[in-house]
Amino acid sequence: MIKFYQYKNCTTCKKAAKFLTEQGVSFEPIDIIQHNPTKEEFENIVASTGIEVKKLFNTHGAKYRELNLKDKLADMSDDEKLTLLATDGMLVKRPLAVSGDKITVGFKEETYRDTWL
Repeated sequence: MIKFYQYKNCTTCKKAAKFLTEQGVSFEPIDIIQHNPTKEEFENIVASTGIEVKKLFNTHGAKYRELNLKDKLADMSDDEKLTLLATDGMLVKRPLAVSGDKITVGFKEETYRDTWL
């Protein structure tokens, strides 16, 4: 089952959920504000999928800019980045879809087709 972390007001999340639904792919929608992954969950995601930690950040978000992370991330360890990601779902690029060793961040239809169909 795909864990589908989303933000209810995110149009990209809505497009991705609609795509999965239309393709008959079952997924578990999770509100990333209410149920942001913990540091341990992020560690498991990185370990099982091999994704680079920096790719999990929502670099276009207001919170990212507010914390000036563009300049700070380069000097942070992966451990520090995972701790930070676990503090606020608005820092996470979404939708974040994870199942086993498969992951997608954001939504590109072609990537979703290749990964989830």
